Amino acid sequence: MALAWPARTALARLSRADWIEAARLSAVGNLLYYGFLAAAIQTAGVPLPTMLVGTLPVVIAVVSNCSERSLPWRRLAPSLGVILAGIALVHQAELQRAGLADGAGRQALGALLTLVAVACWTWYPIRNARWLRANAGVSPATWATAQGLTTLPLALAGWALLAGWWAWRRTDPGGDFAFPWGPDPTRFLLLMVTLGLVASWLGTLLWNQASRLLPTSLAGQLIVFETLAALVYAFLWRGEAPAPAALAGIGLLVAGVVLGVRAFQPTPARGAWRR
Repeated sequence: MALAWPARTALARLSRADWIEAARLSAVGNLLYYGFLAAAIQTAGVPLPTMLVGTLPVVIAVVSNCSERSLPWRRLAPSLGVILAGIALVHQAELQRAGLADGAGRQALGALLTLVAVACWTWYPIRNARWLRANAGVSPATWATAQGLTTLPLALAGWALLAGWWAWRRTDPGGDFAFPWGPDPTRFLLLMVTLGLVASWLGTLLWNQASRLLPTSLAGQLIVFETLAALVYAFLWRGEAPAPAALAGIGLLVAGVVLGVRAFQPTPARGAWRR
């Protein structure tokens, strides 16, 4: 809301249909995606959901290219194949490291929840990119703020429903998590503000700008940097070096992105995306 005040003039120009679209995008990309992903991790642990979510660069590129045909498949396939091989190597190394302690039933349920999350974040960038291209007069920052504003009432409604459910069931909502602010309210609120500003608003702003500048098939492939950033964070957090298979996978991920960018490189003569 604080970010919305300087942008109030631009936000006032959005129509009712624009706000409805922002709410749809917020519900799917901000709430449902993270909700299903968090449920999957709690059900099946980290390795399996991470491996399935890691396929997003390929899934988004394939689905968007089916509708946009921004590049012939013969030019798109090499980079997607290399990225997919890199994802498989990285996550195979992580699966071997972590093991699968849970039973087959919990793994199957976790996989199902993750697939719903993948579907949510496949729909979101494609739909968001289409809206941005159709509304060139709206800045990426304004559209990011609009999505943030529509997230607030949806999140509050979900928060209230969850609180009511726990009260009706008379169950402990989170073990040592003292609802609603946790055992350390100051830390919890600061963490939420940081995530809201950096991971949600700034991340959405940058993604909006990329969606306006690049074909969705290419932007989808670039999500692979999310996986790379997560790997760097994980290895630093553990204080250990990546396994040889993980290193090979990381190399393939970077190579796949390079191939993808080269495939979409503008022609020198026309300055248009090369077909």
